[in-house]
Formats: sequence, C-alpha cells, structure tokens
Amino acid sequence: MISFAHPWFLLLIPAVMFGAWLMARRKRPTVKTACVIPFCRIGKKRKWHLTAAETALVICGLLLAVAIARPRKPEGSRTIRAQGVDIILALDMSGSMECFDKPQDMSENEFVRKISENRELNRIESAKEEIRKFIQSRPNDRIGLIGFADLAYSFVPPTLDHALLLNRLKSLKTGELGNATGITSPIGTGVRHLQNSPSPRRVLVLFTDGANTAENRISPQDAAKLTKEFNVILHTVGIGGNNSYIIDNFGRLNRVQSQPDTALLQELAKISGGNCYTANDADGMKEVMQQINRLERTSHHAPQPAAYTEYAPMLALAATAVLLLGIIISSSGKLRLP
Repeated sequence: MISFAHPWFLLLIPAVMFGAWLMARRKRPTVKTACVIPFCRIGKKRKWHLTAAETALVICGLLLAVAIARPRKPEGSRTIRAQGVDIILALDMSGSMECFDKPQDMSENEFVRKISENRELNRIESAKEEIRKFIQSRPNDRIGLIGFADLAYSFVPPTLDHALLLNRLKSLKTGELGNATGITSPIGTGVRHLQNSPSPRRVLVLFTDGANTAENRISPQDAAKLTKEFNVILHTVGIGGNNSYIIDNFGRLNRVQSQPDTALLQELAKISGGNCYTANDADGMKEVMQQINRLERTSHHAPQPAAYTEYAPMLALAATAVLLLGIIISSSGKLRLP
C-alpha cells in the first residue's frame, strides 16, 4: 500500500489547479484589423485555453506536488536480535598512573631498554589501549567515559558515537584532574548517568591503581550501595603490581611502591554484585578486558527501520520530461496570431 511521508504537501495540488484556471481564463492579446471576415473562420472563441507550454507547466506542477509529498511503498519492517549494554568506563588519571609495571618474566635491563625505545606503555596508556579495543569490539553498546583523580569528570556520556568516544579517550592525560585518587566521585557520577538508562543491563567499570586518598563526604562503600539501589553492576579493576617503576625528572627509572587497594576494590564490587579484577601489567590488563567483554553481553531486540520504495525521484523525472516536451512543442509550432 502506497503512503505519503509528507502528505501535507498534497495541498499544493489545489494551488496548481487554481493557477491553471487563472492562466486559462486570462484575457488574450488582440490585434486591430480593417476586416474581421478571416477571423470569423476560426470559429467561436473559447473561454478556456492553455498553450502547450502552459499545459506542460500545469502537469509538471502536479507531478512535483505529489513528488514532494514523497509517495512510497513500505517493503516491511523486521526486528533484529542484537547485543547491547550501557557501560560507563571510569579511568584513574592520578599521577601514579604514570608508573610502568614490569612483567614477572622480564629482566630489569630488558624492561629499561623497552621503555627507552618506547615499546613499553605506562599504566594509563596501557589501560587506554585495551579500553580502545574493548570499545571497538562492542558497536551495539552505549559507552561513556569518566576520568577521575581528586574529582570525577564526565568526558563523554553513554553514546553510540564511538568515534567521539575514542577521540576523547586518546586525549586523556594524567594530572589533568589532580594527583590524588578519589573513588567515591566516579561511582556517584557513573550511577547518575546510568540510573535512568533503558538498557536491560547497566555496567560501571572502575579502573584505578591506588587507594582512596581524596576527601569526600561519603565513603566509597556508601557510593557502591547506590549502584545496588539503581541496578548498576560495578566491576573494579586494580591496575599495577609490586614491580612498579617511574621515570623521574632527570629521566632515571626508579622503583616505587604503588599498588591498588585490592581489599577495598573487592568490597565495592561485592556490594553491587560485580567482579573485582587485577591487572599486574599490560598483559594482565589485556586479559581483564577480554574477561569483561565476554561477561557483559545481554540480548535484546532492536527494531530495524522499515525499508521503502520511493516514487518521488520517478515523479520528479517525469515532471522534468513533461516540461521539456512542452517547451519543445511550443517552440517548434507554426507562428500564428494570438
């Protein structure tokens, strides 16, 4: 069954017909002559008269009016099965995320050489790389990005515009939000974004390499209780192990003690029904993101937009052809007195 996308444009049809009536009824030009006998042979003057060009113009107007209304025939709609979760990724941007974590099976000399050759990533760059892969592997998910240190900042709300998300992720740097680690703020910000989500599953993933050192009115545990209240699953990821190094202001590599508060992260995840993961180094971060990617999948039905067969282009082409035909006929006819 043919329908119209913009049926109000069909009101142009009476306007076109009114214009045709005005053209047909308008007074025709006359000439003065000493004898009217030759003109009598033409016959009785008609009240209604349109030239070929005028007739073509009227038909063209009618066709265009219908074309603008967009007549179309639906080919049917269908529902497709898709995977979709609303996810907020909260990434620690404190100064300690500049640390490098040496794998257990790598010698210190080799580790130093790889850092000097820019073949080893620090914590934040390693996390950003694996988060990038995670985002690219989930095209049907709305994903948001929060950065936190002293305070939390929502860089991108949950969105399907993953190009925007990846660009913002790439630009994150340590120290932009301070150097302390505040775990309460990102949990509260993430819950605020997800509490009214229509998704059947809402997930907040918190990445941090430290303990809660920022002052806040409520504790991380109280913030985690909000995730339970608003049906948000909180997964925590502790970044870093006991082989941590940092480059000082003189370019020297120094060993430091910088490990996440694993006990706190486990407690927070347990409150919401989520999981706690540990990423001791870059390989560990890769494995953690693969586990979360496998875990967080839920099926829902997403409607696919109905497809239509559009008739407007054919009508516009026909209108153009009629107009050109009228011009040709009008120009090639015999010259005559009006």
